[in-house]
Amino acid sequence: MPTLQAVWDQIENPALYALPFFAMFIVLEVVLLRVAGHHEARTGYSTIDTRTSLSMGAGAVVIASAYKLVILVGLGIIWTFLAPWHVPTDAWWGWVLLFVLVDLSWYWYHRFSHRVRIGWAAHQAHHSSAYFNLGTALRQKWNPWLEPLFWLPIAALGFEPWAIFVAFAFNLIYQFFTHTEMIGRLPRPIEYVFNTPSHHRVHHASDPEYLDRNYGGILILWDRIFGTFAREVHTPTYGLTKPVDTHNVATLQYHEYGNIVRDVRGTRRWRDKLGYLFGPPGWQPATAAASERTAGELERAER
Repeated sequence: MPTLQAVWDQIENPALYALPFFAMFIVLEVVLLRVAGHHEARTGYSTIDTRTSLSMGAGAVVIASAYKLVILVGLGIIWTFLAPWHVPTDAWWGWVLLFVLVDLSWYWYHRFSHRVRIGWAAHQAHHSSAYFNLGTALRQKWNPWLEPLFWLPIAALGFEPWAIFVAFAFNLIYQFFTHTEMIGRLPRPIEYVFNTPSHHRVHHASDPEYLDRNYGGILILWDRIFGTFAREVHTPTYGLTKPVDTHNVATLQYHEYGNIVRDVRGTRRWRDKLGYLFGPPGWQPATAAASERTAGELERAER
């Protein structure tokens, strides 16, 4: 049985070792965009936007490091007492299966984060930039509280908690490289199986035809199987459908929680309170939605 320090090292090392490479590739992308004349354009970098992304990434590292120890204990209990068998970590097939299961788990967590408002409140920070570059990949959430719920079944299937963390770390490392406009479409077999920059540009778009598409982490096959795939057909417009015009990190991270509290407190019916929490982003009670449609019709009639 590995010591706690050994487990901790195995959890943290993949992502920590990748940080210098992240920095190197961000600098390389900035240089290439300057050469191409796109710096400071929407297809490049903004100094203040990048500083915001890096600040959010640094905060996420600190919060996640503390939170992971708590998760490790919970997953360890499930793995020890509930798993009907233990998958060996020295077998290659176990790692292949684990990477597939972690990626499938990420797909459903990612989809949940877009389609359930309480999940979106945490995840929307990652989508708050109007830019799409490798720096944007580091614009991470500070609210990972619901994420472990999607890892519980993997531990219950017998995969060791530290191995789940390692597989997830490599999953996130892969996803870093999908946040760029410098790479167009890749060869068709790769585009069919894997999440690519083209697919992920669609995911970060606020265009109506692109919304809630391409949730995959490493594999885009999940989106093809579950009906959420969309092909990139034009240059996306990035960011939130309702932009939060600020670079205040705390506001970007927590403003949607404030909106949820306001909406929940503003209604008396428990059905509506639950709708504001667990309905999709933008959900409204039927009466409010009807009133909004009526107001819109009156406004159009007056024009």
